[in-house]
Amino acid sequence: MRGMAKTQLGARVDADVAELAKKRAADLGLSIGDYLARLVQDDASGLRARSVDAAARFLAEHQDVFDEAEDAQTPQGARAA
Repeated sequence: MRGMAKTQLGARVDADVAELAKKRAADLGLSIGDYLARLVQDDASGLRARSVDAAARFLAEHQDVFDEAEDAQTPQGARAA
């Protein structure tokens, strides 16, 4: 990313999305431009898809544990749909 020519992009997003992006960039010590570039690179590299797939596999493998926990916290006859 460093040393490459920069191109300015423009995008309109909801105010809450803009604030969230600014906060996350600051939390990571990045400019908003560098943060957005990182998100795009992660997405293009498939990192996000692999993470979502891994989370889905984890949930599928451990669904019975989550079901048991939900059953233990739900009053009799009031199980969520």
